[in-house]
Amino acid sequence: MTTAPATPEAILLVGGKGTRLRPMTVNTPKPMVPAAGVPFLTHQLARARAAGVEHIVLATSYLAEVFEPYFGDGSSLGLHLEYVTEQEPLGTGGAIRNVASRLRSGPDDPVLVFNGDILTGLDIRALIDIHRTTGADVSLHLTRVTDPRAYGLVPTDATGRVTAFLEKPQTAEEIVTDQINAGAYVFNRSVIDAIPTGRPVSVERETFPGLLAAGAHLQGMVDSTYWLDLGTPQAFVRGSADLVLGRAPSPAVPGRCGDRLILDGAQVARDAKLTGGTVIGPAARVGAGASIDGSTVLAGAVVEEGAQVRDSLIGARARIGARTVLQGAVVGDGALVGSDNELRDGVRVWCGADIPAGAVRFSSDQ
Repeated sequence: MTTAPATPEAILLVGGKGTRLRPMTVNTPKPMVPAAGVPFLTHQLARARAAGVEHIVLATSYLAEVFEPYFGDGSSLGLHLEYVTEQEPLGTGGAIRNVASRLRSGPDDPVLVFNGDILTGLDIRALIDIHRTTGADVSLHLTRVTDPRAYGLVPTDATGRVTAFLEKPQTAEEIVTDQINAGAYVFNRSVIDAIPTGRPVSVERETFPGLLAAGAHLQGMVDSTYWLDLGTPQAFVRGSADLVLGRAPSPAVPGRCGDRLILDGAQVARDAKLTGGTVIGPAARVGAGASIDGSTVLAGAVVEEGAQVRDSLIGARARIGARTVLQGAVVGDGALVGSDNELRDGVRVWCGADIPAGAVRFSSDQ
């Protein structure tokens, strides 16, 4: 007889390649890219622990060897962490099923499942409570968005019970709700064990619609406190800034919330201006007269005098030359951007690239 764990355990899906975040994910898996001074995954683990979760299984794949050396057994966070690596891509459902053997739950016990690229203020305990009180087979965190066309829609009835899963709507008539799947779930363990093995499975396209068609109880809980998919560089930079500013909650931010976060060993000139939730990583340097707003400067990077950086992500050991302007740009690890350049509007500089001084400029009438 299986003994129910005192608190729910969790699965964290951290196997994605982070293609939309390149070049930041060339050397680092997406959940390990620093946000507000620590790997983003740290914030998720800390929030789960604060909600009473103690045992978490990480479903890894891309650059799987990076996770365990950093987090170990999880004891530094008050957690017990285990790692399971999928050898072939299995999709969200397949990844969940692939780690089932490491779970300790009984068939009727709840298991939390999180996507590794969502920054959210979700009330985790409330989702667990709703799952238990409604007797659901699966409960889903739903959030409301202004424009749901890029997402799958999840309409619910008056009691919060899910009535359908609708693919990305193409016309106004198809937008029957502004509720979307926000990427956090509570599964009954028996539902996880019923997911097919040995092949890719999508919970969004196969598992959830199949359960609904079979008459299972899927419960939705709308929680719109804070939610952001960190899949793009622009979103990642914004999420990091929101953590520093205190707009997004996390017990793992290594310092007080405010306009800026300067980590140990960083050197910032006295007249440099850091605003908007900017993070300056360990051993990074910011020169005289530089202005950095809402941006992340990773470990060992250099921003030279007079540079202007806004809403941008600067990789580890990269160098931004004097008077260069970055606006909504991403500079990969070890890249060199010479002085007097302007990089704007989503420009990405690959890891190790070398852009000579004055090579990229925008005319003043643009």
